[in-house]
Amino acid sequence: MRYRPVLKIFSLLVLLAIFAGCSSQPSAVPTISDLPETDSPDPTTAPTEDAFDPEDTWANFSADNFDRPTEITNQWMPLKPGTQYIFEGETEEGGITSKHQVIFTVTDLTKVIDGVLSVVIWDRDFSEGSLVETELAFFAQDNDGNVWRMGEYPEVYENDVLVEAPAWISGLKGAVAGIMMPAKPTLGAASYSQGWGPAVDFTDRAQVDEVGLEVCVALDCFDDVMVTAEFSRSEPDAFQLKYYAAGIGVIQVGWRGDDATRETLELVEIKELTTAELAEAREMALLLEANAYKTSKEVYDQTEPAK
Repeated sequence: MRYRPVLKIFSLLVLLAIFAGCSSQPSAVPTISDLPETDSPDPTTAPTEDAFDPEDTWANFSADNFDRPTEITNQWMPLKPGTQYIFEGETEEGGITSKHQVIFTVTDLTKVIDGVLSVVIWDRDFSEGSLVETELAFFAQDNDGNVWRMGEYPEVYENDVLVEAPAWISGLKGAVAGIMMPAKPTLGAASYSQGWGPAVDFTDRAQVDEVGLEVCVALDCFDDVMVTAEFSRSEPDAFQLKYYAAGIGVIQVGWRGDDATRETLELVEIKELTTAELAEAREMALLLEANAYKTSKEVYDQTEPAK
């Protein structure tokens, strides 16, 4: 589940210069026909123990520990196919505040990632009503109840033009799956890797930050809320705060520290999609996957199709 824009201002300027003169018609999934190959070379060496912090750089992943991986019942992150979460809020960056909306849809598709059958999430990110990022993300639950992020394929847009698609998939180009939500998150426990994608500088980690809070959002008020603080190697002093309610998942997103993108979101609606709506979400996710196979030749093109 991604809420932080993955493209920095400098990268946007460079890429937009490259794409000057290209045009794109607005659509649910913009065309990628003119996008150059985005996969970067394999890292020359494996990350060392102190490459990021004194803790483990990546999680201890084993495909043998997943007997029913698509049954994601972790109380802090249940993922039931056909469920859609809608978040609204705002983002402040460079002194400019923009309205922000995230639509997170649990599809009925599955995909084998690094030997593990995973649930396919279709995630869309809007700024002032315009699509700025859409993503396929893959999650699986192990036998101990931990929810793993197996990889993701994001597409980033500027003025309806696709400018970046930094995919990482566990088992490819040095990437390793990470834990999105522990089975028993504990205050005071060490931080944990949420995924390791060195080819695209994906180094997210998280740590339980607070527990037992009472939090009210647009949807409802919740007791016993848990907060995690997420950070990365490139921004070690910038924290994205995610507030979790048992049986629901994320209900609020905030920030702390030296964060260039100050993002606040709250859950405004949970929808159980109709059969027709779920079918439409499935088709849009498959359309995005078709883009992924064209764009990410060295990573996504090495995976089996979602089903």
